[in-house]
Amino acid sequence: MEVTWNPWHGCRKISEGCRNCYVYRADSKYDKDSSVVRKTAAFSLPLAKDRRGLYKYPSGTLFFTCFTSDFFIEEADGWRSEAWRIMKERSDCGFVFFTKRICRAEKCLPPDWGGGYPNVTVGCTVENRAAAESRMPPFRAMPAAKKIVVCAPLLEEVYLGDISGVDEVSAGGESGENARPCDFSWVLNLREQALDAGAAFTFHQTGARLVKDGVLYKIPRAFQHSQAKKAGIDILADKKAPSRRR
Repeated sequence: MEVTWNPWHGCRKISEGCRNCYVYRADSKYDKDSSVVRKTAAFSLPLAKDRRGLYKYPSGTLFFTCFTSDFFIEEADGWRSEAWRIMKERSDCGFVFFTKRICRAEKCLPPDWGGGYPNVTVGCTVENRAAAESRMPPFRAMPAAKKIVVCAPLLEEVYLGDISGVDEVSAGGESGENARPCDFSWVLNLREQALDAGAAFTFHQTGARLVKDGVLYKIPRAFQHSQAKKAGIDILADKKAPSRRR
C-alpha cells in the first residue's frame, strides 16, 4: 500500500525548480498562500488506529512524506522531531521524502540517526547544474539507508558527479501550463550516469513539453507518466548493472 503523508503544508521557493511549483498551482485554485508553512490535521496519520486498536495502515505501507512542502524547511524545525519519532515507531513501514534543502540535513537529523533509519529513504532534488553543484556534496556526506537523486523538473543537462552511494536516480520533466521543455537526451544522459554507478534509474514523467530528436511534443497531464514508462529506459533495482567504478 502507498499513502501520501503531509505532516505540514506550504513551502518557500528557493531555486529554479520551484518556479512553477505544483503545490502553488493547486493552492491558487482555493486562494491559499502556499508560502505559509502550517502543520496539518494529518500530522499523526501513520499512527491512526481503527476501532480494534490496530493500525489503519498495515505493515509494509509506504508513506510518501511531505510532498506538499519540504521536510527540511526551517519553519518545521519545531515539529520534525515528532515526525522522526513517528517514522521510528512505524519501523514496519517505509517512508520517503525529497528535499531541496539537503544543506540543512546535519541540523535536521535526529540524535539517533546513525547511518540512517532502515525504513527511511532520503531524496535530494537536483533540477539543474547549479543545484547539482550545491546539493550533491552534502548529499554524498549525509548517511542514509537509502538515497535517491530526483532530477525533476529536469531543466538542463546535469552531471551528478560521484553517485556511488546513491541507490536510484529518477528523472522527470515539468508539468503545468508554463512548463519548461525537457530534452530526452538529458534523461538518457542521467540514465547512463546511473548505469555507470550501478544505480537504479526511473524516468517517472515526461513533463508537459518533451523534446526528442529536435521535435517538441506537448503531452497532456494524463499521459505524462504512462508515456515515460513506454520509453522503456528504466533500470530496476533488482536488475541494475554492476557498477563500472568498482
